[in-house]
Amino acid sequence: MAARPKPSPAKKPVAIIMGSQSDWATMQHAAEMLDRLKVGYDALIVSAHRTPDRLYAFAKSAHKKYRIVIAGAGGAAHLPGMAAAMTTLPVFGVPMNVTALEGKDSLLSIVQMPAGIPVGTLAIGKPGAINAALLAAAVLALGDKPLARRLAALRKAQTAGVARRPTTAVNEAAGSKAVGGRDRSKDLHEPTRPS
Repeated sequence: MAARPKPSPAKKPVAIIMGSQSDWATMQHAAEMLDRLKVGYDALIVSAHRTPDRLYAFAKSAHKKYRIVIAGAGGAAHLPGMAAAMTTLPVFGVPMNVTALEGKDSLLSIVQMPAGIPVGTLAIGKPGAINAALLAAAVLALGDKPLARRLAALRKAQTAGVARRPTTAVNEAAGSKAVGGRDRSKDLHEPTRPS
């Protein structure tokens, strides 16, 4: 049996698609995370309902240019599922918070795909867009060691940025940072000693 040829690395391996211009306010967070990780992408408006021919053309040829699709959609949110129905590329769906239902309608529409047409569904809105980019990067990093190192460094920096203890605003009356009756401003730098 002949070995499968390795796919050539795409300069822009991720397609970020959305149903309308207004979705960019959310989907730009996916783009910013991909920029941070130095992962190329194209951002495209592809409406499942208003530009069905554009969706068809995109999804049928996506495998020629991309390796992953991130699809943001609101309301009926058919874009991720319709894209997934026409490509074998991984599709990550990001529900938009654009209706009176605060994105719950989009979430249920995207997550309830029939067996055989998977869409990886993320959180509603900005957190979902960011996590879709991180998930796309993690998949790409399986075959890209420099990207794997950048992703690991990002996660390490994220962990290092979490304080061990909460800080408070300066207590104006006492002039000190007090939590639980004592000054804890140095707790982040000094080990805790038994009282």
